[in-house]
Amino acid sequence: MKKAISFSILTILVLSCIEIFTPAYAQEELSFQKGICYATWQKERYLSTYSDKSLEMLAQTGAEWVEIVTTYYQQKFNSLKIFPTDNTPSDKSIIHVINKAHQLGLKVMLKPHVDLIDNSDGLWRGDIGFQDEADWQAWFSQYRNFILHYANLAERTNVELFCIGTELCFASMQAEFWQEDIIPRIRNAYSGKLIYAANWNEYKKISFWDDIDYIGIDAYFPLANKKNPEYEEIKAGWRKWASEITDWHRGINKPIILTEIGYRSSEFSAARPWEHNSDADIDLEVQAACYIAALDVFYNQSWCGGMYWWYWKTSPYSGGLNNRDFTPQGKPAEIVLNYWYTGNISSLTHAEAKII
Repeated sequence: MKKAISFSILTILVLSCIEIFTPAYAQEELSFQKGICYATWQKERYLSTYSDKSLEMLAQTGAEWVEIVTTYYQQKFNSLKIFPTDNTPSDKSIIHVINKAHQLGLKVMLKPHVDLIDNSDGLWRGDIGFQDEADWQAWFSQYRNFILHYANLAERTNVELFCIGTELCFASMQAEFWQEDIIPRIRNAYSGKLIYAANWNEYKKISFWDDIDYIGIDAYFPLANKKNPEYEEIKAGWRKWASEITDWHRGINKPIILTEIGYRSSEFSAARPWEHNSDADIDLEVQAACYIAALDVFYNQSWCGGMYWWYWKTSPYSGGLNNRDFTPQGKPAEIVLNYWYTGNISSLTHAEAKII
């Protein structure tokens, strides 16, 4: 395993990037959302004392928002039934974690997902789609019931922001279902702000952005074409994508929120940030450098209304220097995030002692 990121290098990078925190949307009702995603695929995990403790640790990073994830399923990409399984958090556990987040002073985005049980053919939620109009109608009837269930739960628990869909690359092209049915029904059930989380290669194709409050992008953009890239290569990769988003955003009078952004502690994480399963070597430096580059490029973009890092786990013992997963817990990436979210340079010595 490579040595944990040199703290002298990390310090230089952080200090060179931190500026006075004046996000572009600070004057709005919902200011820049300093967010972290919080997810489980266990029915009652959000109810556990482990989860409570882990959420308390999340709040200590300086995050002001938490994105609560819950997942329903369908058998295959062309199945017509959407349903909960034992991997779906119970409503009781979701209500508990939302209330716990509010007690900690965190604002909440509730973000329901639909996943495939059978993805043996390499397909995923972005491939959900049908040839026949009747099948689309049947699927959207199921989706309506699913999403309205959570919209009503969000209303009852005073959730500040509700995500109406995530990475449904083909389904999101069926604009009439969203504009004439799904979005109006959600508006009737839920009084807060709405967002849709588009995949990184989907956001330009969405035609219903005017019907909701925020543009969401799950920002797994490839940043390099090799393993272990240098920081400046990673930052250059982000600058290219930021320029493209800026050009596309001209004339759109609403902020873009990065509803997911994250990197494994892996040598190939900058090249394939969407990759969940990999035997690549652990690389804490690449993950930390990706965090710094993204924060440096996006934090003060005029259109950027927030960022949610994928993802914080529901155990306080998750992560660590031998972990190659996405979580920043117990890694240099967590320290980077804390500096940016709090500007707390005075904790440098303590942070150094914790990870080296």
